[in-house]
Amino acid sequence: MNSFIKPSGILVRLRSIVPNLKPAESKVANFILENPEEIMHMTITNLSEKTETALATIVRLCKKIGCSGFQELKNALYNDLVDPLKGIHEEIELTDNISTITQKVFYSGIQTLSDTLRMIDIAELEKAISIIANANKVEFYGVGASGFIALDAHHKMFKTGIPSAAYADPHMQIISAGFLTEHDVAVGISHSGSTKDTIQSLKHAKASGAKTICITSYMRAPITKVSDISLYVAARETTFRSEAMAARIAQLCVIDLLIVGVSFLRQKESIAALEKVRHSIALKRY
Repeated sequence: MNSFIKPSGILVRLRSIVPNLKPAESKVANFILENPEEIMHMTITNLSEKTETALATIVRLCKKIGCSGFQELKNALYNDLVDPLKGIHEEIELTDNISTITQKVFYSGIQTLSDTLRMIDIAELEKAISIIANANKVEFYGVGASGFIALDAHHKMFKTGIPSAAYADPHMQIISAGFLTEHDVAVGISHSGSTKDTIQSLKHAKASGAKTICITSYMRAPITKVSDISLYVAARETTFRSEAMAARIAQLCVIDLLIVGVSFLRQKESIAALEKVRHSIALKRY
C-alpha cells in the first residue's frame, strides 16, 4: 500500500498526550489548546514568557507531537484552524430541543472521525495490517465498553479467513494469551490506555511471543509500552457524552480499516471466506 502525507491534527495530538506530560509541558500544551489563534502570532520566546517555561520545554513538547520545532507546530496548527469542520463540535445545552441535539450528536461523530483521520500514522497502520494478514490467529481484548468493540472486531475478522477470538473477561484474556505463539497477534482495545486487565493480557501475549497492537485515545499511555504497534483514535467529551462514548465510533472505524486492509492483502482467501459466511447466513433466512 502507498502512504500519503498525514494531515496535521496538532490540536488532536496535543489533547491525546496531555495526561502523560510533565507539569511544565502540560502547562504549555494547555495554553496552546486554549489559545490556538493567539499562538499563530507568537514567537517561541513569547510562548516561553507567557507560560513561564523554558524554551527547551517547548521544543521537547513539539517533538513529542511529531514536529521538528515551534515553527512546524505553527504551520500544522494553521491547517487545524482552517479546517471546515472546526466549530461543528458543540456542547449540548439544557435548552436544546431534540432537533438541535440530533445535529450536535451527529456532528460530534463526524468531528471524532475527522480528528482520528488526522491522527492516523500510515506507516504504523501498514505494519498492523501486514502482521495481522500473516498471522495464524488474532485475538482481541477489551473490558467494559471496549469488550463490545473487541467482539465486533472478532466478528469482522471471520471475513478475512483468519481464525480469531475476542475475550472481554480478564481471566479468559490472560489464559488465552498464554497459549499464543510468535505466529499470532493480540489486539488490546482501551480508550484510556490505562486499563490494567487489558494491559496485563497484552503483556502476557507479548511474553508468549505474539505481536501486540493497541487501539487507544492517548499517546504515551501505559498500554503503548506493551504494544509493538499503537493506533490512536480521537474523542472529545461533552456534557452528556463521555470521551469513551465518542471514541467507540472511531474505534469501530479503525477496526474496519484493519479488516479492509487485511482483506486487500488476502484477496483470494477473503473472497472465499466471505462466500462461506454468506452461505452460512443464508441458512438462517427464509
